[in-house]
This record gives sequence, structure tokens and C-alpha cells, in this order.
Amino acid sequence: MRRRNILASFWSALSLVILLSGTGSALAARPQLLLTTENYPPFNMQQDDANVIVGISTDIVREIMKRAGVSYAMKFLPWQRAYNMALKTENTCVFSTTETEARKPKFKWVGPLVQNDWIFFARPDSEITISSLEDARGYRVGGYKGDAVALFLEQQGFRLDLASHDHVNPGKLTAGRFDLWATGAHLGPYLARQAGVAIEPLFTFRETVMSLACNVAVEDELIADLNRILSELRVEGVVSEILARYR
Repeated sequence: MRRRNILASFWSALSLVILLSGTGSALAARPQLLLTTENYPPFNMQQDDANVIVGISTDIVREIMKRAGVSYAMKFLPWQRAYNMALKTENTCVFSTTETEARKPKFKWVGPLVQNDWIFFARPDSEITISSLEDARGYRVGGYKGDAVALFLEQQGFRLDLASHDHVNPGKLTAGRFDLWATGAHLGPYLARQAGVAIEPLFTFRETVMSLACNVAVEDELIADLNRILSELRVEGVVSEILARYR
């Protein structure tokens, strides 16, 4: 009987070792991801002059990868390059990427990370009033190249004044280069404060979310795992804590 118990214990221990080894091999087999991003505060941005990327979305993504045991490199690039790398390169993801109907089939998605509604901003002394997207059609509207906001408005037939980067648009709005600035609900006020100018929100013309968009070659199992972890972070209040850091 004693020998039988010893053998049973031996085989149980051996089974556990095999199970743990298999789990370790599965984790080890996960590829390193390249995560590309742009300067889009307060969601993703470089900290001061250091080559450190921070922000609401950045902190959420880092926590997801940490819990998933996924190794990664994070690269700060102009938006078009960041987006195209994820679109064309295996094991590459880009954030913070607005989920649009045109983009959805091009990537595998982990999200939503954050909500980022699109708003028309004006100068505080402006007499413009807007209650619909159509109301804005007769005005000069500013945006930046490659941005989902600008692409949406172009598809709606708007003629836009497009900059290479959104951070120059508060100054252009103040200088009267255009009448309305179309940008994100969080980004607009942040960039305006950085530029030392005042802006006034006039109208929210679209509610949107932003996510981590991964190349279609990234394994479905990994995408499902990352989404599961993101859901856990929301339930545990971790996402709310990260949001509070940047208010």
C-alpha cells in the first residue's frame, strides 16, 4: 500500500512538472511584439525630454503586456509610419488607434482602451454656433494628415486645412487660419494648454473609442488573452486608476 502511495505521488508530481513545462513552453513561444505609437497626449506621449513613452493608453497597454507575460518593444513614430508598420508587419501593433468601419477588417483589435469623442473647437470670442455636422460644413476646418478625424470629415465632403501634426493647430485656430478645429475631446484641451491658448468646445460630432490595433498575422489566441486581461483590469479598477493619473 505504501509503495502504491509513493508511486501515485511520483506520477502526480511528474504530471505537474509536465503541465508546468508545457505552460512555460507556450508562454516562451509567444513572439515579441513591436508596439508603435505617436505623440497623441494624454493617451501616448514622450515624458519631458526623456525617451520614455507614457500616457493613459500607454500605461494600460504596458499593464496588459505585463500580465500576459508578453515581451515587447515600444517605438515612437509619426502616425502614418506607426500605422503602416502595424498594417504591413507581422507581430506589430499600433495604438491609440480609433476604431472605424474602414479600419476594423484590417487589424485584430484589443480594446477599447479609451473613449475619445470628436469635437469641433473654436476661439472663445467666436460667434459660431453648431448643433449638427451639417452646420459646420460652411466653415474652414483644421485637422492633421492621416488622423481618423480628418479622414472622416474628408469622406463627408469637408475641405480641410491639414497640418503635419496636431500640436500646431491651436496656434492656427487663434491666428484665424481656420474657423473650427476638429480633434479629440482630450487632445484638444491638452494641446491648447501646452500652447497657452484658450479654446471653446462647440459640438461633439462623433463618439469613438481607441484601441490597440494588431497586424492580422498575430495569433487569435493571443488577441483573446489580451482582451481578457483588459476586461480584468477594468473590473479591478486599474483602468480607472490610470485615467485618474492624467486628470
